[in-house]
Amino acid sequence: MNYSQRVEALTYLGDILGQINETNRVLYDAQVQNAWFTIPNQLQAIEHWSNLLKAEKINIWLGQYPISNEQIDKTVAIIMAGNIPLVGLHDLVCAFACGFNLMIKPSSDDTVLIEWIVESLYQKYPETLNLIQVVKDKKLVGFDSVIATGSNNSFRYFEYYFRGKPSLLRKNRNSIAVLSGNESDQDLDLLSDDVLSYFGLGCRNVSKVFIPEGYDIKKLIQKLEKYNNYIHHHKFANNYTYHKAIFLLNMNEHLDAGFLIIKQDEKNTAPIGVLFYDFYRELSDVNAFLNEQHEAVQCIVSKLAIAGAIPFGSSQQPGLEVYADGIDTISFLCNQD
Repeated sequence: MNYSQRVEALTYLGDILGQINETNRVLYDAQVQNAWFTIPNQLQAIEHWSNLLKAEKINIWLGQYPISNEQIDKTVAIIMAGNIPLVGLHDLVCAFACGFNLMIKPSSDDTVLIEWIVESLYQKYPETLNLIQVVKDKKLVGFDSVIATGSNNSFRYFEYYFRGKPSLLRKNRNSIAVLSGNESDQDLDLLSDDVLSYFGLGCRNVSKVFIPEGYDIKKLIQKLEKYNNYIHHHKFANNYTYHKAIFLLNMNEHLDAGFLIIKQDEKNTAPIGVLFYDFYRELSDVNAFLNEQHEAVQCIVSKLAIAGAIPFGSSQQPGLEVYADGIDTISFLCNQD
């Protein structure tokens, strides 16, 4: 497939994603496979990708790179995460757009949606049968480079296993919010989405909030309560109940919103069902922390003058040009051409 045909195929994918609604069987199959993939969460991810995969947006994004017009006779292996719906799709889109053959190993938590997307491409564009291969239970062999996303433990395994191959490897990260204390109700409402959309499972979900000394954290808690229905989701409720019990047994001071634990903590990685916060006196103290922890932070949500900060409500709405861990995937792929 040449460049124009690849863009056409990706645009088609955006079109069919836009046609999915809550009655589609694939959503129920994905939810059965992974209880975290509720129908609303899947539809949120699908709507986001449907909006991204437009020909104009794709061409503007790729126009800044030396993308090959012809198909490249090299194979990229893609090992996907599965913490939120379609989290691995960006790597698929990048490699396909660049003209590589793809060997995809989806997460066991997100095979239904990924396989449905690949099958949809097969049906419309039969030539992709020779370009995209989904590998679930077999060992990855015969690839030229690799993109792999996983935990900190799997990262060490990836480093060893893929030594000698060009590789783009990712590990655990979390996101941070920094408040000035002057945020509007709308700002805090949007921040609640940054914290709790997708149950807070994504690396772009805010897991810790910095607040100025004297700030009443209950202002934020009131906005977080729009997600209080999470207590009826058994997996989220189990996490909330477990950590609540641990904090009570250890006599750790915390606030209980009835569905979410809010705890002051120096760490920036909060478990599911928990949000960490900490006070700051000077913004320079926060910047020092962020500089020290930059390899563990995926994104920063704030209206303050912080390098790279993004607006409230946008953490789970990244554009095509936003790359996980700040590593430009397209540049990596272009260097393999």
